[in-house]
Amino acid sequence: MSTILTLHDPQTAREYYAQGLWQKHTLYSHLRNHAGSRPAAFALRDAVHRLNWSDLLAWVDSVAEDLHQAGVRRGERVSMWIPSRVESVVTLLACSRNGYVCNPSMHQNYTTAEVLQLLERVQCRALVAQTGYGADAGRRDIFAEAAKLAGMRRVYRVAARADSAPASGGHAFPPQRLAQPASLQPDLNPDKITYLAFTSGTTGTPKGVMHSDNTLLANGRAMVRDWNHDADTVLLSLSPTSHHIATVGLTEALVAGFEMVLNDLPKGTDVIDRLIESGATYVMGVPTHAIDALAQMRRRGLDALARVKVFYMAGSTIPSGLAASFLNIGVTPQNVYGMTENGSHQYTLPGDAAETIVATCGRACSGYEIRLWRQDNPDIEVAAGEIGEIGGRGALLTLGYFDNQRATEGSFNAHGWFMSGDLGRFDEQGNLHVVGRMKDLIIRGGHNIFPARIEDLAHRHADVSKAAAFPIADERLGERVCLAIVPRTSPGPDVAEMLAHLDTAGLSKYDMPEYYIVMPEFPMTASGKTLKRELVAWAKDGRIQPTPCRAGGARTIS
Repeated sequence: MSTILTLHDPQTAREYYAQGLWQKHTLYSHLRNHAGSRPAAFALRDAVHRLNWSDLLAWVDSVAEDLHQAGVRRGERVSMWIPSRVESVVTLLACSRNGYVCNPSMHQNYTTAEVLQLLERVQCRALVAQTGYGADAGRRDIFAEAAKLAGMRRVYRVAARADSAPASGGHAFPPQRLAQPASLQPDLNPDKITYLAFTSGTTGTPKGVMHSDNTLLANGRAMVRDWNHDADTVLLSLSPTSHHIATVGLTEALVAGFEMVLNDLPKGTDVIDRLIESGATYVMGVPTHAIDALAQMRRRGLDALARVKVFYMAGSTIPSGLAASFLNIGVTPQNVYGMTENGSHQYTLPGDAAETIVATCGRACSGYEIRLWRQDNPDIEVAAGEIGEIGGRGALLTLGYFDNQRATEGSFNAHGWFMSGDLGRFDEQGNLHVVGRMKDLIIRGGHNIFPARIEDLAHRHADVSKAAAFPIADERLGERVCLAIVPRTSPGPDVAEMLAHLDTAGLSKYDMPEYYIVMPEFPMTASGKTLKRELVAWAKDGRIQPTPCRAGGARTIS
């Protein structure tokens, strides 16, 4: 019996099973099957460990047994506040085994106080934390403070890589093998809640997104089939294991039985080193990772990204020039759109034309469908070719927000479609073009301006590494556009050059930036997304001072 309130519906579940979208597998059962059929094949790797399927199964069983002996029970929450290392995957799989709910999304940029607050929100019963981790590392003792939380039964300590002195506080993370057989039989119910991830919070307070083994694995099955992954694939996840992109990668690895390499970079190495050393054929990350990888390749004078064949990019709008750059070096970009709530449900395919890969997010995968709805009335679909809010439904969709009935109910329109808060349009071939987030929309005197369009055109400038368009408050017009860039080389393009570039690239004079700033770097989330709300706040309080600018040509409102 589940004590967690979810959206799970027996009738809908029967339909998904009948279509083969949901199956009788769990994350753990896939692990156990690979360990039985291919025990010596490599499964998981970080900077220190390289585990085969047999080793991984043994460690998962060891952690699961220790949690059971500590008194953690089915349905209770186990949280992690650690970087991308094998212990994070081991813990998630142990939760799938015993029927616990894994909460992996405590990011490095959280403070101890923020983590403690989130642990209380989910009524956490066990925590895995690394010494010296987090935004206020060294100032507070997470091990001592977490142990005092009501109901906490175990706080595990994972030593930082650089630690030379003996670590203190918490229990040592369980050993890689059990001294005796496990006393608890695996929970092989694929419809139990296994995963509770906080949204990244770029626009507000994080919500706890719930997934079952089946909603997670439905995504992995679709991507493995569509991109022809098999046991010979080697995946390098540049996204941290605290981010949902890495979880999608793990489901693919479990379905296909290939090795997953975590971005646990040894000191003094960079992404190119990891690509070469790991033999990765498939890379997953956000556009920032792709931009950085290309920059490193160019600095080294390389003409290829080692053995990489596919580069998955999601998490934010992909500059068309970036996708084209990958095609030019023989790497197929996978242009992906999705959310923690519905995984990587929308993506281009390996056989798509270059213009489709560069400009669109392709079509919805098997098990998910999307439609576009009016911004002023989400219960009415938009006409063909119009921009609308992206709504979706299907086997990949979250089973609700943990302990948040209001947010859960408020996420659906009257027809039962999950409303993403993102804006998009379909082209004539049915491919999705993501225009931007509704909350990112800049409204200047009643005129809607889509930041993604400005950012895409700015990225086409040869000296622009990153671009972000965000609003500056204006008493008369409500908002004006500010364009911030991170240049490839200092000092970067000046105001006049950038405005001329945008004009030549085709940006409407009504959408032109009225403020401009060149920055050394942007504030980022742990998963590599630009924190636009921070840019807005920094401009408001004077931490950054964008230069007012004015493009040529008259405006209807000025």
